[in-house]
Amino acid sequence: MGELKFLKMRYKFLEKMPFLPVVIIGAARSGTNVLRDVLTRVQGFSTWPCDEINPIWRHGNLDLAHDEIPVERVTTSIRRSIRKAFFKIWEKANRPPYVVEKTCANSLRVPFVNAVLPEARYVYIKRNSHDVVASACKRWRGELEVPMLQYYFSKARYTPPSDLFRYGSHALLNRIKLCVKNQNHFDTWGPCWSGMKDLKNISLEELVAMQWSLCVTKSEAAFKEIEKSRVYWTTYEDFVEEPAGVLDGVLRWLGESHECSTINEAVSIVRRQSIRERANKAKNLLSNPKKVSYKPEDKAQMCSGGDC
Repeated sequence: MGELKFLKMRYKFLEKMPFLPVVIIGAARSGTNVLRDVLTRVQGFSTWPCDEINPIWRHGNLDLAHDEIPVERVTTSIRRSIRKAFFKIWEKANRPPYVVEKTCANSLRVPFVNAVLPEARYVYIKRNSHDVVASACKRWRGELEVPMLQYYFSKARYTPPSDLFRYGSHALLNRIKLCVKNQNHFDTWGPCWSGMKDLKNISLEELVAMQWSLCVTKSEAAFKEIEKSRVYWTTYEDFVEEPAGVLDGVLRWLGESHECSTINEAVSIVRRQSIRERANKAKNLLSNPKKVSYKPEDKAQMCSGGDC
């Protein structure tokens, strides 16, 4: 009887979450990783122990060759499957009040995400396009910032078993082509939009710039249809310049208040770094570690529109 009661409660929670999902939205290489890492260093915020959970979001829609999953594709089973994944990580993390999620491809399908998680709050971060192109081109060329096996293994742990072969073979084929066919970049990397694979005879820089543009325009258009109170706007530049102020702004927006020492400790991992791109070559111009000491009077500005 006790087990039956637990299962009933679990089913109820899938319909009404006992925690608040906080979804970080941003184009690839826009600071979404470090923003998530900083936020989850604050007590009460947890996430998945892997880079992204795109396989969870795409489960049931793998017949689409891209990440632009339309809202019409949200079936009852798909909605329940994704919400169950959130519920499971919440349980595994000892039931925190917030579960933070970051998958860059979600910037192409915010309406889909919102239909699955209508109670979610969104933190939208935007970065200068030139910096993004310079940074993302490195990843397109296969330059990983973490050990490859560790990266793929951590993502595989949260891939639906029925989809593992497809994702594994795709990742392997991508790497083989890079080595054997003497390509200078992957066929695909990061958020994939409809028609991307058909693009020919354009430079990698043009391809990446188009990727950034579509992620930004689609997510910002979607946020215009969502209550302003549910979306916090910031920029990568503001975040690396004053990380404590931005973190404090996000926490206050969520109704949380923390000591300055807690905020300063959380943002101690942030490095001030900027990458500029001129013409067709990437070049680092600034890479200086900077720790910011936060004072209560220093507050981040919360934008209620596209002004950031």
